[in-house]
Amino acid sequence: MATEATFTVPSDEFPLGSIFEQLPGVTVELERIIPARDVVVPYFWVRGTAVEDIESSFTAHPGVKGIQLVDSVEDEYLLRVEWALDYAGVLNTLTETGIALIEAVGTNQRWTFEIRGDDRNDIASFQQRCRELEIPITLTKLHALTPIETETEAALTESQQEALVLAYNRGYFDSPREVTMDELGEELGITQQAVGSRLRRGLSHILRSTLSDVAESSR
Repeated sequence: MATEATFTVPSDEFPLGSIFEQLPGVTVELERIIPARDVVVPYFWVRGTAVEDIESSFTAHPGVKGIQLVDSVEDEYLLRVEWALDYAGVLNTLTETGIALIEAVGTNQRWTFEIRGDDRNDIASFQQRCRELEIPITLTKLHALTPIETETEAALTESQQEALVLAYNRGYFDSPREVTMDELGEELGITQQAVGSRLRRGLSHILRSTLSDVAESSR
Protein backbone atom coordinates (compact mmCIF):
# COMPACT_ATOMS: atom_id res chain seq x y z
CA MET A 1 0.00 0.00 0.00
CA ALA A 2 1.25 3.48 -0.86
CA THR A 3 2.91 5.03 2.18
CA GLU A 4 3.73 8.61 3.11
CA ALA A 5 6.43 9.65 5.55
CA THR A 6 7.78 12.81 7.10
CA PHE A 7 11.39 13.20 8.12
CA THR A 8 13.67 16.00 9.22
CA VAL A 9 17.35 16.83 8.86
CA PRO A 10 19.37 19.56 10.61
CA SER A 11 19.25 22.89 8.78
CA ASP A 12 22.95 22.78 7.86
CA GLU A 13 22.75 19.22 6.50
CA PHE A 14 20.98 20.31 3.29
CA PRO A 15 22.89 22.32 0.65
CA LEU A 16 20.49 25.28 0.60
CA GLY A 17 20.76 25.56 4.37
CA SER A 18 23.78 27.83 3.97
CA ILE A 19 21.37 30.78 3.58
CA PHE A 20 20.43 30.59 7.26
CA GLU A 21 23.93 31.72 8.23
CA GLN A 22 23.18 35.19 6.84
CA LEU A 23 19.36 35.22 6.89
CA PRO A 24 18.22 33.11 9.86
CA GLY A 25 14.60 34.32 9.67
CA VAL A 26 13.79 33.13 6.14
CA THR A 27 11.87 30.08 5.01
CA VAL A 28 12.98 28.02 2.02
CA GLU A 29 10.50 25.82 0.16
CA LEU A 30 11.30 23.48 -2.72
CA GLU A 31 8.93 23.35 -5.66
CA ARG A 32 7.28 19.94 -5.60
CA ILE A 33 8.33 17.59 -8.40
CA ILE A 34 8.45 13.85 -9.01
CA PRO A 35 12.10 12.75 -9.14
CA ALA A 36 13.35 11.85 -12.62
CA ARG A 37 16.64 10.55 -13.92
CA ASP A 38 18.08 13.94 -14.91
CA VAL A 39 15.88 16.40 -12.99
CA VAL A 40 16.08 16.97 -9.24
CA VAL A 41 13.85 19.81 -7.95
CA PRO A 42 15.36 22.70 -9.90
CA TYR A 43 13.26 25.51 -8.34
CA PHE A 44 12.77 26.79 -4.82
CA TRP A 45 11.27 29.78 -2.98
CA VAL A 46 12.88 31.98 -0.35
CA ARG A 47 10.41 33.90 1.80
CA GLY A 48 10.60 36.38 4.65
CA THR A 49 13.34 38.82 3.62
CA ALA A 50 14.01 41.71 1.27
CA VAL A 51 17.57 41.85 -0.08
CA GLU A 52 18.88 43.19 -3.36
CA ASP A 53 21.18 40.26 -4.10
CA ILE A 54 19.55 37.09 -2.77
CA GLU A 55 21.99 34.79 -4.59
CA SER A 56 24.91 36.12 -2.53
CA SER A 57 23.15 35.00 0.66
CA PHE A 58 24.08 31.40 -0.18
CA THR A 59 27.64 30.37 0.61
CA ALA A 60 29.55 27.78 -1.40
CA HIS A 61 28.45 24.17 -0.86
CA PRO A 62 29.68 20.97 -2.55
CA GLY A 63 26.09 19.98 -3.34
CA VAL A 64 25.36 23.13 -5.37
CA LYS A 65 26.91 24.21 -8.66
CA GLY A 66 25.00 27.46 -9.02
CA ILE A 67 21.94 29.47 -7.99
CA GLN A 68 20.10 31.98 -10.18
CA LEU A 69 17.27 34.37 -9.33
CA VAL A 70 14.26 33.79 -11.62
CA ASP A 71 11.64 36.17 -10.21
CA SER A 72 10.73 38.14 -7.08
CA VAL A 73 7.54 39.59 -5.59
CA GLU A 74 7.97 41.72 -2.47
CA ASP A 75 9.61 39.39 0.10
CA GLU A 76 9.36 36.21 -1.98
CA TYR A 77 12.04 35.01 -4.37
CA LEU A 78 11.88 32.20 -6.92
CA LEU A 79 15.30 30.75 -7.68
CA ARG A 80 16.70 27.99 -9.85
CA VAL A 81 19.44 25.76 -8.53
CA GLU A 82 21.88 23.57 -10.43
CA TRP A 83 22.73 20.65 -8.17
CA ALA A 84 25.98 18.72 -8.12
CA LEU A 85 24.60 15.36 -9.22
CA ASP A 86 27.50 13.44 -7.68
CA TYR A 87 26.76 14.85 -4.21
CA ALA A 88 25.42 12.18 -1.84
CA GLY A 89 22.52 14.09 -0.32
CA VAL A 90 18.81 13.76 0.44
CA LEU A 91 17.54 14.69 -3.03
CA ASN A 92 19.87 12.38 -4.90
CA THR A 93 18.93 9.57 -2.52
CA LEU A 94 15.22 10.18 -3.15
CA THR A 95 15.88 9.98 -6.88
CA GLU A 96 18.06 6.89 -6.53
CA THR A 97 15.40 5.02 -4.54
CA GLY A 98 12.44 6.24 -6.64
CA ILE A 99 10.72 8.08 -3.79
CA ALA A 100 8.40 11.00 -4.66
CA LEU A 101 8.89 14.32 -2.89
CA ILE A 102 5.62 15.90 -1.75
CA GLU A 103 6.95 18.92 0.11
CA ALA A 104 10.19 20.23 1.55
CA VAL A 105 10.46 23.29 3.80
CA GLY A 106 13.54 24.60 5.54
CA THR A 107 14.06 27.00 8.46
CA ASN A 108 17.12 27.79 10.54
CA GLN A 109 15.98 25.01 12.91
CA ARG A 110 15.43 22.08 10.54
CA TRP A 111 14.41 20.86 7.10
CA THR A 112 11.13 18.95 6.94
CA PHE A 113 10.50 16.59 4.02
CA GLU A 114 7.25 14.84 3.14
CA ILE A 115 7.69 11.88 0.80
CA ARG A 116 5.69 9.02 -0.71
CA GLY A 117 6.62 5.47 -1.67
CA ASP A 118 4.67 2.62 -3.27
CA ASP A 119 4.83 0.76 0.06
CA ARG A 120 6.62 0.74 3.41
CA ASN A 121 9.51 -1.23 1.96
CA ASP A 122 10.30 1.72 -0.32
CA ILE A 123 10.47 4.06 2.67
CA ALA A 124 12.61 1.53 4.54
CA SER A 125 14.99 1.28 1.57
CA PHE A 126 15.32 5.06 1.50
CA GLN A 127 16.08 5.12 5.24
CA GLN A 128 18.66 2.36 4.83
CA ARG A 129 20.36 4.19 1.97
CA CYS A 130 20.51 7.38 4.06
CA ARG A 131 22.16 5.43 6.89
CA GLU A 132 24.72 4.02 4.45
CA LEU A 133 25.52 7.55 3.27
CA GLU A 134 25.52 8.89 6.86
CA ILE A 135 22.72 11.36 6.10
CA PRO A 136 21.22 12.17 9.53
CA ILE A 137 17.48 11.92 8.85
CA THR A 138 14.91 11.56 11.63
CA LEU A 139 11.62 9.89 10.71
CA THR A 140 8.76 11.73 12.47
CA LYS A 141 5.66 10.32 10.77
CA LEU A 142 4.72 7.22 8.76
CA HIS A 143 1.24 6.29 7.54
CA ALA A 144 -0.55 4.52 4.72
CA LEU A 145 -2.02 6.73 2.04
CA THR A 146 -5.73 7.22 2.69
CA PRO A 147 -8.34 7.59 -0.06
CA ILE A 148 -8.91 11.12 -1.31
CA GLU A 149 -12.52 12.14 -0.79
CA THR A 150 -12.59 15.34 -2.82
CA GLU A 151 -10.55 17.13 -5.47
CA THR A 152 -9.88 19.92 -2.98
CA GLU A 153 -8.33 17.50 -0.48
CA ALA A 154 -6.28 16.00 -3.29
CA ALA A 155 -4.90 19.45 -4.14
CA LEU A 156 -3.75 20.12 -0.58
CA THR A 157 -0.59 18.73 0.94
CA GLU A 158 -0.89 17.30 4.44
CA SER A 159 0.99 20.27 5.93
CA GLN A 160 -1.24 22.77 4.13
CA GLN A 161 -4.37 21.01 5.36
CA GLU A 162 -2.99 20.85 8.90
CA ALA A 163 -2.25 24.60 8.88
CA LEU A 164 -5.66 25.52 7.44
CA VAL A 165 -7.58 23.36 9.91
CA LEU A 166 -5.62 24.73 12.87
CA ALA A 167 -6.05 28.33 11.66
CA TYR A 168 -9.80 27.81 11.25
CA ASN A 169 -10.23 26.12 14.63
CA ARG A 170 -8.19 28.77 16.44
CA GLY A 171 -10.14 31.66 14.89
CA TYR A 172 -7.50 33.03 12.51
CA PHE A 173 -10.15 33.72 9.87
CA ASP A 174 -12.53 35.41 12.34
CA SER A 175 -12.93 39.19 12.48
CA PRO A 176 -11.21 40.27 14.62
CA ARG A 177 -8.68 37.46 14.52
CA GLU A 178 -8.36 35.40 17.68
CA VAL A 179 -4.87 34.08 16.96
CA THR A 180 -1.74 35.34 15.20
CA MET A 181 0.53 33.58 12.70
CA ASP A 182 3.27 33.55 15.33
CA GLU A 183 0.97 31.64 17.71
CA LEU A 184 -0.01 29.20 14.96
CA GLY A 185 3.65 28.72 14.17
CA GLU A 186 4.41 27.88 17.79
CA GLU A 187 1.75 25.15 17.74
CA LEU A 188 2.97 23.73 14.43
CA GLY A 189 6.65 24.06 15.30
CA ILE A 190 7.43 26.28 12.29
CA THR A 191 8.06 29.98 11.65
CA GLN A 192 5.26 32.45 10.99
CA GLN A 193 6.61 32.81 7.43
CA ALA A 194 6.13 29.09 6.88
CA VAL A 195 2.60 29.32 8.30
CA GLY A 196 1.80 32.16 5.89
CA SER A 197 3.19 30.16 2.97
CA ARG A 198 1.09 27.08 3.80
CA LEU A 199 -2.08 29.14 4.28
CA ARG A 200 -1.57 31.05 1.03
CA ARG A 201 -0.87 27.95 -1.02
CA GLY A 202 -3.67 25.98 0.61
CA LEU A 203 -6.23 28.74 0.06
CA SER A 204 -5.02 29.12 -3.53
CA HIS A 205 -5.66 25.40 -4.16
CA ILE A 206 -9.12 25.62 -2.57
CA LEU A 207 -10.10 28.70 -4.57
CA ARG A 208 -8.80 27.23 -7.80
CA SER A 209 -10.77 24.02 -7.24
CA THR A 210 -13.93 25.86 -6.15
CA LEU A 211 -13.88 28.44 -8.93
CA SER A 212 -13.22 25.72 -11.51
CA ASP A 213 -16.34 23.88 -10.29
CA VAL A 214 -18.39 27.12 -10.50
CA ALA A 215 -17.15 27.77 -14.03
CA GLU A 216 -18.04 24.21 -15.09
CA SER A 217 -21.56 24.45 -13.66
CA SER A 218 -22.25 27.78 -15.38
CA ARG A 219 -21.51 26.43 -18.86
